[in-house]
Amino acid sequence: MNVIDAKSDLISSDGPIAFSDGGAIDPSSFVTHEEDGTAALNLMIENVHCAGCMAKIEGAVGKLPGVVNARLNMSTRRLAVKWHEGDTDGARIVRTVSDLGYPVAPFEPAELPETARIENRRLLIALAVAGFAAGNVMLLSVSVWAGAFSGMEAATRDLFHWVSALIAMPAVAFAGMPFFRSAFAALRGKSMNMDVPISVAVILASAVSLHQTVQGAEHAYFDASITLLFFLLIGRYLDHRARSSVRSTAENLITLRASSVRVVDGDSERSVPVRDVRAGMQVLVSPGERISVDGWVENGNSDVDTSLITGETTPASVSKGSKVFAGTLNISGSLRIRTAAAGERTLLAEIVRLMEAAEQGQAKYVRLADRAARTYA
Repeated sequence: MNVIDAKSDLISSDGPIAFSDGGAIDPSSFVTHEEDGTAALNLMIENVHCAGCMAKIEGAVGKLPGVVNARLNMSTRRLAVKWHEGDTDGARIVRTVSDLGYPVAPFEPAELPETARIENRRLLIALAVAGFAAGNVMLLSVSVWAGAFSGMEAATRDLFHWVSALIAMPAVAFAGMPFFRSAFAALRGKSMNMDVPISVAVILASAVSLHQTVQGAEHAYFDASITLLFFLLIGRYLDHRARSSVRSTAENLITLRASSVRVVDGDSERSVPVRDVRAGMQVLVSPGERISVDGWVENGNSDVDTSLITGETTPASVSKGSKVFAGTLNISGSLRIRTAAAGERTLLAEIVRLMEAAEQGQAKYVRLADRAARTYA
């Protein structure tokens, strides 16, 4: 098999670089080519929040000519696409997803935990701001409601409305960004998602309230807009935390793969990314390191923890000629391994794919609920 993988300088230290409309970075560098004439590409998709997002992306990519399979895993946000070469290409797939309003980047397993942590922190800060504002605005609103029955003067009522506006408007602008960004991306892609009606409701309630306040009118609705955001953010944050805490076993397996290996090149050694390892290369594995490729032991004796593959907790002894697999742990001695498969062709990668496929399985009633949700959105 001939594999064309990404060069290491295409990934920044701050995380995966997004494909800008499929053109800033050539997606073909991340495509793997199989002997049966098919090609595969793994992408990380942002702003995927619901089954409607999944169906939209899978449906659009699946309609491209030559596409054999397009499967999106919402836990890992990994879109795995396989197609017949010559009928389409990676750039067209990336452009199709980007046009739907979903940012696309190369799939980098090492970035998953950090990305989840950053998103959790962002949502928690937005939730705190919305909660603080909602509490204070609600206190002012209660005063206005009570004053309506006790002869509160219009000037006092207007003052409370203006104070509410000074608290609510900046809070809405900040705390609503997770919904506003997602809605804008969807509209830019000429599509809809649940964040569009949410954004419309919050923006209209705030705008009408501000207009009423400027006019000195009797009613304003700042409490409704910021409280709506507060409760929505609670749901979004809890959902995101739940997905992080019960992150699929597939993601945990993905993170077991090493990012670089030591390759023997003549009489010297050099460290290279796993994506650049080819069949036939000799890889060195020290005691305590995880084996990063599938292959055969060329030299050395050691005990290997194979529980990841076999479920057997007792380490297995390996020597020259023994078969070893990526993800297993070298315990006692140094090994020199001749590579048979690396990256997405290892047994570990195949286990991950099978688990993701099983995780995507949906019952009859779940599919009915997903269709109802898409119709509503």
